[in-house]
Order: sequence, then C-alpha cells, then structure tokens
Amino acid sequence: MTICSSSSSSSSWSSSKTWIVHGIVAGAAIAVAIGARSYLGRSRKFRSRVVGIIPARYASSRFEGKPLVQILGKPMIQRTWERSKMATMLDHVVVATDDERIAECCRGFGADVVMTSESCRNGTERCNEALEKLENKYDVVVNIQGDEPLIEPEIIDGVVRALQAAPDAVFSTAVTSLKPEDGFDPNRVKCVVDIRGYAIYFSRGLIPYNKSGKVNPDFPYMLHLGIQSFDSRFLKVYSELQPTPLQQEEDLEQLKVLENGYKMKVIKVEHEAHGVDTPEDVSKIESLMRERNLS
Repeated sequence: MTICSSSSSSSSWSSSKTWIVHGIVAGAAIAVAIGARSYLGRSRKFRSRVVGIIPARYASSRFEGKPLVQILGKPMIQRTWERSKMATMLDHVVVATDDERIAECCRGFGADVVMTSESCRNGTERCNEALEKLENKYDVVVNIQGDEPLIEPEIIDGVVRALQAAPDAVFSTAVTSLKPEDGFDPNRVKCVVDIRGYAIYFSRGLIPYNKSGKVNPDFPYMLHLGIQSFDSRFLKVYSELQPTPLQQEEDLEQLKVLENGYKMKVIKVEHEAHGVDTPEDVSKIESLMRERNLS
C-alpha cells in the first residue's frame, strides 16, 4: 500500500454543590439552545447557497495517513473530491485539513484547501472552522466524509434538498439498507427514524434490538452513510454545545444534535456503502472499482 508523495453533612453539602453546578451547566446549555432556535428561525428559508467541505486529518488510530492512501493510482481524498464535484447542488467544494501533507497533495490535483487547527475534535468542528475562513457566505454546509471514495453525487444532492425542504430541521443525512452480516459490526453505524423520516437514534450496536439477540433477516435495518448536511448558522451553535453522554459513549458526533433536542431529517437511498475504515478495505474498494470499470 503506497501513500501519496506530492460522611454526612460535609458529604451532603458536597452533593448539593454538585447538583448546583450541574444545574448551572444545564441552564447554560438550555439558554444556548433557545437562543440558537430563535436565531435559526429567521433564516431557515434561505438555504440556497451550498458548500461541500471534506474534512481530512492524517492522524488516525486505526489507519494513519488514510486520506492519502492510493486507490487505483489516485489518493483517496482526490477520488472523494472528484465525486463531490459532480454534485449539482454544491456551489463550491473545499478540503479542510490541519496537515500540510494532505494540503500539498490536494493542491496538486486542483482542490481548494482551508487549513484548520489541530484542536478540532471531529469533522463537524473542522467544517465549522473552515466555513468561518471562507470568503463567501453559505446557507448550507455539507460535511462529506473523505473516506467515501465512491460517494454518489446524487446522495449529496439528496441530503441538501432534504434540508431545504425541512424548515424544522437543522441537519440532514442519509441511510441505506444494512446487510445482515454487518449487524454487529461497530464500524457500521445503524439508524432508526420516526414515521416522518426524522432521526430517533444512531448506534454502533444493532438497533432495533430484539429479544432473540439475533439479526432478524426480515427487518429493514438501516445503515448510516457518513454524509451530513447542516444549516450553516447551526453549525456554529453545534461547536459551542458541550459533549453529551450518548455522543461520548457511542463516539458518534451526530448524537449531540439529537440530545440537545434538534431535528435531523433522514433520507433513504439505494447505495452500497464503501467507506474505508481499515487498510483491509482498500483492496475491497479497488476490486469493486475494477468490476465497475471505474478508473
């Protein structure tokens, strides 16, 4: 595999202080949330200007240097960028990174790059920092996962349209059918939605989970695709919200949106999920591309 070269009273008082602190923190969070909803309410119908941002970092516990790994002769980040450029709903596409190696590689194939800080805790925060540095202003930000080299442009367009059509949502994303063999794979994130297509929960575990403890071959489980679309004003609010318990336990950043009471629109698409999570996934992607005659 090659890399792109370009006891009593005191304890009671202590407990009381703890609850007071928790109350203050909770109150502050509620105030932020209420203010955010009021702020967003004035701008929801103005979602015509759209930017796609591909956050990319070099450091990774499972796959260091993943954005630069070669896939049939091109670095993966280039393949994701090329597919993203095919989406008709995006006015602009940029790569956001904190690593000069990734930046140099991306500039080499013609991508616009925004340098971000190493302190970003996740891709969403990196997108927010990149958005603030862009000269033009945008109403919608699409967070495009850099490890999806076969992302369908139609899915990008779909999540943008879904957010534009759902004024009560601040976030949209996509799911597809989950393969039974992936039911207990923690790298395959599952999703459940309500009858109106709004997200209820995401998990690395199998959801819903039945009493048999086995995958039900007749149930339409849904697999979350990493792409996310945000109202640009909410993106700033998101970065100011504190980490939440479910988000931290599952290590899924979208759960912070739900835990704070915001709505998330979900669309279902027909798509073979081909994300690159480990080095072993590279050969699978290359084999699939050869089968489809994708160069």
